[in-house]
Amino acid sequence: MPGLLALWVLHRMVRTQLEKAESFSIFLKHSSHFGAAEPWPENAALYQQLKEEQILLSDNASSLAVQAFLQMCNLPVRVICRANAEYMSPSGKVPFIHVGNQVVSELGPIVQFVKAKGHSLSDGLDEVQKAEMKAYMELVNNMLLTAELYLQWCDDVTVEEITHPRYGSPYPWPLNRILSYQKQWEVRRKMKAIGWAGKTLEQVLEDVDQCCHALSQRLGTQPYFFNKHPTELDALVFGHLFTILTTQLITDELSEKVKNYSNLTAFCRRIEQQYFEGHDKDSSAIAARSSKRPLLR
Repeated sequence: MPGLLALWVLHRMVRTQLEKAESFSIFLKHSSHFGAAEPWPENAALYQQLKEEQILLSDNASSLAVQAFLQMCNLPVRVICRANAEYMSPSGKVPFIHVGNQVVSELGPIVQFVKAKGHSLSDGLDEVQKAEMKAYMELVNNMLLTAELYLQWCDDVTVEEITHPRYGSPYPWPLNRILSYQKQWEVRRKMKAIGWAGKTLEQVLEDVDQCCHALSQRLGTQPYFFNKHPTELDALVFGHLFTILTTQLITDELSEKVKNYSNLTAFCRRIEQQYFEGHDKDSSAIAARSSKRPLLR
């Protein structure tokens, strides 16, 4: 059962999102012209790092979340893998999409970009539900994404055996080491700023468990988090949980936390079947993951 602190944080997130709702609606009215002039093109592309030898757990999860969101919107996108995708991105983060003459990175801005083109998964929700959805998305980013980054860059064994070799793999020595250490310094500085630097791996795994418990409780027996239709929350949760479940790390401790919740694993399988199986295998990152092969080793 999640601690009282976790529940209080989630409650505060909902209240914060409700307070933002009115001003956010005004923002959308003024920005609705963004990318709306042209329909969704057939040659839209999503960029990420090299799939087999370079991309790390957190970026893999973020990329899959965007792919799932676009699939749910029935918008075609071709996945293009580039060694320098992180440096091509306008925000320095992957994935990013190239649609017409627009380049947009990360799930949140991509959701708004797609909304401006007339495609939305959450229009059927009322303001309270939208605030709740955003609060759970914030919870996933604050807990699961941060835990993935911690594992990649703060767990010494993982850093030496997986992260450094993969992150710098496209580049020659000594550039590969320089880039890896530079990224590690950036992430560890962030961890210190948010109070995660002093955590043990066991504490991080407990945070993951509490997050999964909260998600499991919200999902219940529904097919999606808001009953019969998926939203961007479903895409985000799927991206992270599916990637955790299908990525081989040093140990299975992280994936076992997710496997403790049968409705979450069933949720991942449901989205995989509905939105990825039978689709163009070359256009999604999911095909190579379903067999639980060692993507990060």
